Amino acid sequence: LVYSFIWYLVTYCAFHTCMSCFHVPYSALTMFLGGDQKDRDSATAFRMGVEIVATLAGAAIQGQIVGVYHAQTAESCRLSQNQSINSTWLLGNSLDSTKRAYILAAAVIGGLYFICSMILFLGVKELAGSLASKNQVAVSYLTGLKLVMNHKPYVSLTFGFLFISLAFQLVQGNFALFCTHAAGLGHHFQHIVLIILVSAALTVPFWQWVLMKFGKKTALFVGLIWYIPPLITIALVNRNLSLITVMAVPAGASLAVAFLLPWSMLPDVVDDFRAKHPHCLDLEALFYSFYVFFTKFAAGASLGFSTLCLHFSGYRAGTCSHSPTVAITLRVLIAPIPITLLLIGLVIFYFYPINETRRKQLKVELEAVMRDWESELEEIHTL
Repeated sequence: LVYSFIWYLVTYCAFHTCMSCFHVPYSALTMFLGGDQKDRDSATAFRMGVEIVATLAGAAIQGQIVGVYHAQTAESCRLSQNQSINSTWLLGNSLDSTKRAYILAAAVIGGLYFICSMILFLGVKELAGSLASKNQVAVSYLTGLKLVMNHKPYVSLTFGFLFISLAFQLVQGNFALFCTHAAGLGHHFQHIVLIILVSAALTVPFWQWVLMKFGKKTALFVGLIWYIPPLITIALVNRNLSLITVMAVPAGASLAVAFLLPWSMLPDVVDDFRAKHPHCLDLEALFYSFYVFFTKFAAGASLGFSTLCLHFSGYRAGTCSHSPTVAITLRVLIAPIPITLLLIGLVIFYFYPINETRRKQLKVELEAVMRDWESELEEIHTL
């Protein structure tokens, strides 16, 4: 048991390390695509839309493969309760089948991930950057880290994003157990998830239009507040597939906001930093790396917190029935706690200083900086 724990711990840590090494440069590419703020926002919307579609495809593939074996597990539970059959043998056989299903799903999705990574690696060519100004310097890592972490807009955005991520990660991490042991809809779980992801994918263009028309902070507040009524409704109902299906649509729309807006706001923070510290060179990776770090931290913290809550409530994996305490705990993890985290994140975003007026000022300031650099380069070439 000890060796198994060490093996899974090391493997899981190595997996997330490799994912971070891929995700940081991949997400930071947004700053190097060229164009103005509008072009970057459009590129970010396209990227997040494709990510949601890819998530939808992955959920569909895994849901179809694993859903069959989940149905077998439910049937084993039914047989063990209604007939005098060895329930240990039934459940053990069903769990072995489920394990094989997850291995197959992981192999398929892992293969697709490798193909997409190779397309990115071979399809995006790294070009030589433009010459830097003579006043720009490559600061040390610690100096750059200090400058980045003391940048108020970045701190506000990062901590707001952290609480928003915690809220969504709690819901996502416990939704399968909630559908199975609290809502009584475990065999419909994959269909509900597909509805949420389809809604998220279809509403990305709408939210892109909203942020361009009314501003990013307005779109963020409207989209995230929209998430609260579905959470309350889903947590209160029991065995009502039609109502949960209806609530999955606005929940998916809010999920699109959580995907799109934080990553769309980060380039504005980098622009604000460039305007205030024009002498600093190549610090974009620091902004994106800590953003990715807080995403991973939110996933780990929500998983650990959920595991502790379920453990103390009496939840045991593999058993067919649980006490009412488990159902109550799952309802709390689905609605009250995520809503509280969501509201904390919205309060932090309220003090986020970069609004549409500031974005217009940044555009003017950065254009002035670029003109100064171009004049310096012309002077150098004439010497």
